[in-house]
Amino acid sequence: MKPLHNPQYISFASDNYSGVLPEIMDALSTANGGHVGAYGNDPYTEKLQTLVREHFGDKAQAFPVFNGTGANVLALQACLPRWGAVICADTAHVHHDESTAPQAVGGFKLWPVASLGGKLTPELIAREAYGYGFEHRAQPLAVSITQCTELGTVYRPSEIQAIGEYCRERGMALHMDGARLSNAAASLGVSLREITADVGVDIVSFGGTKNGLMFGECVIVLNPEKISDGLPYLRKLNLQLASKMRFVSAQFVALLSDGLWLRAAQHANAMAARLLRGLSAINGIEFVSPVEANGVFVRLPKGVAEKLHEQFVFYDWDNEGTVRLMCSFDTQESDVDALIAAAQKSVEAV
Repeated sequence: MKPLHNPQYISFASDNYSGVLPEIMDALSTANGGHVGAYGNDPYTEKLQTLVREHFGDKAQAFPVFNGTGANVLALQACLPRWGAVICADTAHVHHDESTAPQAVGGFKLWPVASLGGKLTPELIAREAYGYGFEHRAQPLAVSITQCTELGTVYRPSEIQAIGEYCRERGMALHMDGARLSNAAASLGVSLREITADVGVDIVSFGGTKNGLMFGECVIVLNPEKISDGLPYLRKLNLQLASKMRFVSAQFVALLSDGLWLRAAQHANAMAARLLRGLSAINGIEFVSPVEANGVFVRLPKGVAEKLHEQFVFYDWDNEGTVRLMCSFDTQESDVDALIAAAQKSVEAV
């Protein structure tokens, strides 16, 4: 088949727009051919369990799924009884971008709270952590934090640990939406375990597609004592059980082997840092959030976004001129420099 797109074109809309890491394509090819057991009864899923324990701790258990929405809903379902609710930031992906999946599929309520830079704190969580024993209020029994946040900021280990301690004191489970967990770990220079299991996270939705996978995410149970032992049944119930799971698992095996997850995330972060340096030199461009991973949030002078849209694809984030520029494992320096040059020219023209 001939390409139906320009393989040389790189956008700044989302790391979901990127292609697939060559190593991942090789892993899919390696896993192909012949017959192996279905529904996770295969050597690739078995190997994944070993790697997940190496990266996340001895208690870690991996449950590969199809997508991020499925991962978040499944993970939170496994934390809650039918009457449970989840406290999250008002900017959280699970609140803003999962449609009605948490309510319609997950069957749980979200209690969003206003956050600073997309981050929760124990004090912010406390605003909705009340009403226990009051039958008319959905019970706040889990907290969900996003790493990296929807505003591109990164939780430090101490910040997560404080939330984890707050949750443990109140019998709440702590979930992490780790769609960009690799970028956060790369930014902080820590292991995946140091910002999850070691600081009180009970379950994590570990992202793959934003860091170079073709498809698939992975729910990773870190503290089985806080998670329902019915998670395997919930995965089936939620339509997230892959029959040919070897192809999801093989990708994560490759990603978690030989530092691939880290190299890919480091490169995306480095391209965002390059973009930060270039745009910082242009008068009139305001950074609305710290650049801590692979996302850049800037407020452009009036008319500049429209001009840039003639050449580049990116997200208009709000109605105040803020745009989001995302870098990926395959973003090149030349792509970043072209955007910076176009931004400079557009600012001078308005």
